[in-house]
Amino acid sequence: MDTLQELFPTAKLDEPLRRYTAWKIGGPADALLEPRSADEVISAVKKASEHDIPITILGGGTNVLVRDGGVRGLTIRLAKALKDVAFDGECVIADAGVLYPVLANTTAARGLAGLEFATGIPGTVGGAVYMNAGAYGSETVEVLDWADVFRPDAGEVVRMTNGDLGLSYRHSVLHERQGWIVLRAGYTLGPGDPAELKARIREFRAQRMNGSPNRPSCGSTFKRPPGDFPGRVIEAAGLKGTRVGQLEVSPVHANYLVNLGGGTANDALALIELVRETVREKLGVELESEVRVIGEP
Repeated sequence: MDTLQELFPTAKLDEPLRRYTAWKIGGPADALLEPRSADEVISAVKKASEHDIPITILGGGTNVLVRDGGVRGLTIRLAKALKDVAFDGECVIADAGVLYPVLANTTAARGLAGLEFATGIPGTVGGAVYMNAGAYGSETVEVLDWADVFRPDAGEVVRMTNGDLGLSYRHSVLHERQGWIVLRAGYTLGPGDPAELKARIREFRAQRMNGSPNRPSCGSTFKRPPGDFPGRVIEAAGLKGTRVGQLEVSPVHANYLVNLGGGTANDALALIELVRETVREKLGVELESEVRVIGEP
């Protein structure tokens, strides 16, 4: 701990990560750093690497499960830290920590169309690039031009095009490049009427509120199985309301596993596996989790 304190004096030590995840689950980070610039991210990663300190990147805390033992080494949280947005005509450049719903509203207000779907994605720009996040029939791949990615192996920032990123359903090449960090992203949007775009966002938001449980969750837990929807098959398997510990398959939307209060990562992992096994046995459908699991038991 002394080394972490000396190397990263602004980091919070032994910080409970449940405070930073949508599921409200997670043990402590040895050190949690919230950088104020991309340069500070790069500097911290290089410093940690020089001292063989493990590095974990945390975005908005959705689609992630932090295990109960917490995260060793340095955790770098980008949400609400890297949050600049710049415009050049119909081109938008957003830092990795910008929340996607904020970007949706900001672009709509300027009469730029194409990111309205992002109001339904509670994560960050960095996470959206990493996951090719989508909602309401649209995906990030449709509007993303490029992303600036820091590659610790090369010690440099590389601008990766949409094609370089290999974006597909809830996937990018970054999944196979652990340690690469999205710092900012560039989008090309189209012209639109601000009032109409804002009305569309309000409509999407109302849809989301009507179909979402009002309890902590990681968002959608499972990816779409071929030709179907995870919520439908989980409900068809009779799993709504099923509980493990303080985690429950939401009675409102079956693809949300909600924390009823004091839930643990072990509860969440056990319920995910119970849902997968039950759906496989009853319906012959294989569900794949969207959730990124980090930390130690």
